[in-house]
Amino acid sequence: MGQLVDSLISFAILFAVFLPLERLLPAHRQKVIRKEWGTDLLFFLGQYLLWTAPVVTVLVFIQQHVDALPLGELRAFVAAQPFWLQMLGVIVLCDISIYWAHRYSHRNKFLWRFHRVHHTAERLDWIAAYREHPLDNLYTRLVENLPAIVLGFPLASIAGFAVFRGLWALYIHSNVRLTPGPLRYVLGAPRLHHWHHDIDEGNHVNFANVSPLMDLLFGTYHDPGEMPERYGIRADIPHGYVAQIVQPLLPTKREGGPR
Repeated sequence: MGQLVDSLISFAILFAVFLPLERLLPAHRQKVIRKEWGTDLLFFLGQYLLWTAPVVTVLVFIQQHVDALPLGELRAFVAAQPFWLQMLGVIVLCDISIYWAHRYSHRNKFLWRFHRVHHTAERLDWIAAYREHPLDNLYTRLVENLPAIVLGFPLASIAGFAVFRGLWALYIHSNVRLTPGPLRYVLGAPRLHHWHHDIDEGNHVNFANVSPLMDLLFGTYHDPGEMPERYGIRADIPHGYVAQIVQPLLPTKREGGPR
């Protein structure tokens, strides 16, 4: 019961933060309780009540056993650096890891089965960020936290950094037209990530997480200066919560890959 209360409090706080932004600076005029909003609410509750605990368990297990790896000298070198330099290194390593892992999940048929759940959203706002299959979520959390764990950061610091990345993910999915102006090549923005969800271009562009530098470097940066009009994927797959959790786990006679 306490966990449910905590989840509802978290939802209320996020709703209070993002609702004014999405009403005052909307990227698209759309209802707050839009089509499939209830599905995304179930994904939100599923992450808070069911799927976060297994992810944390796996990360803690890795953190407890990473000392067995022959990385003592590397970890000692990192520990001797100023904290700001450590954090900068982790941000860069995590962004590189996330970029390639994310890009690969659009190319690999097995990973795409799970990742495409996230791309079935036909409207984007902050809560659409939670539309994510648990196994895709585990894959992402492992990739983004592994550099910090290997380098020997305390679990509390890793958790704090994970919170930041989680909030950033909500922001770049939000129905907000804010841009970082001249910093747009250093910091991501909703417009960039919305193009990643475009029904035609999304499979090919803007894979980066916090900074679009990886997209610029590897030729996947795309910013036409306006928001896309249509989101989602063209594959005919179910959109209900339970169906989206179960369907990627079922064998299929012919599994279509990414577009």
